[in-house]
Amino acid sequence: MKPFPLNAWYAAAYDVEVKRALLARTICEHKLVLYRKLDGGLVALEDACWHRLLPLSMGRLDGDDLTCGYHGLVFNADGRCVHMPSQQTINPSACVRAFPVVEKHRFVWVWPGDPQQADPKLIPDLHWNDDPAWAGDGKMIPVKCDYRLVLDNLMDLTHEAFVHGTSIGNRAVAEAPFVATHGDRTATVTRWMTDIDPPPFWAGQIRHARGYQGKVDRWQIIRFEAPATIAIDVGVAPAGSGAPDGDRSQGVNGYVLNTITPETEKTCHYFWAFARNYSLGEQRLTHELREGVATIFREDESVLEAQQRAIDEHPGYTFYNLNIDAGSMWMRRLIDKMVAAEATAQRTIPLRPAV
Repeated sequence: MKPFPLNAWYAAAYDVEVKRALLARTICEHKLVLYRKLDGGLVALEDACWHRLLPLSMGRLDGDDLTCGYHGLVFNADGRCVHMPSQQTINPSACVRAFPVVEKHRFVWVWPGDPQQADPKLIPDLHWNDDPAWAGDGKMIPVKCDYRLVLDNLMDLTHEAFVHGTSIGNRAVAEAPFVATHGDRTATVTRWMTDIDPPPFWAGQIRHARGYQGKVDRWQIIRFEAPATIAIDVGVAPAGSGAPDGDRSQGVNGYVLNTITPETEKTCHYFWAFARNYSLGEQRLTHELREGVATIFREDESVLEAQQRAIDEHPGYTFYNLNIDAGSMWMRRLIDKMVAAEATAQRTIPLRPAV
């Protein structure tokens, strides 16, 4: 079995990436070509011509149709061939697979599994990414590792103290207690650090937005939604100002939005954004935060790719788990549950009766 379920929505691109041009992207080992129609609607097709399998992403757009760059077969937005060169009759089997595709929260989402199950209501909630009460931006990082390693990294932020010690991490993150809970499709890790010195990043944010310097109460509330999305509620407030009891009004609040899309079993697309609810009109701050967070996540990329190489060099190695891995363990169990359910459903599909 593949380590990822197919009956799920995965981010294929940022909305600005999909234009009146052909974009090739691999999602869960499915090669896709994406583009926008003349009215702005989205199309996601199998990136292989029915005729000789040339990637359709090497072709061209003609109106809402896609013309193969090899022999000129033309496919419409539903994947049906509507023109063949040098013949009047079109082979009725001439089509390529069209994938369900939806635009929401600034991402373009694709469903690689059974299209009958592609309910847009199942798209993960990342509304902070386009909510006018929040400001932010993000990027996509291609990472050469199993997508679950990125999820592990995000579910346990203890590593901040060691990987990101000059920016968002300090010793308080590694030593603070946490609470891990889970539901049918979600897992949550909550950590509060009270009356601490803020790490450099948060010290700068609360000084800039509130003019405050001093001890803070800091929070990290990590919410995983199966199979591949994590929204992290983060921030700091002046120590003793009531943040642990729900009053964050004197502090600064951000959301780290992450959705990781498997490309292959050992590579993935890491989509992320950082949204904030303070200094909303400062576009320069939005740019600085995006670039700063990108630098932080590049540190993660180096660690994760080195980890994947080590895993490849130690086939069959079993990970040992610590207390800090509680959230990650629940995350993996929820993914495994989805994968197993799909495998069971596949085995129970009745065979077609003999004709």
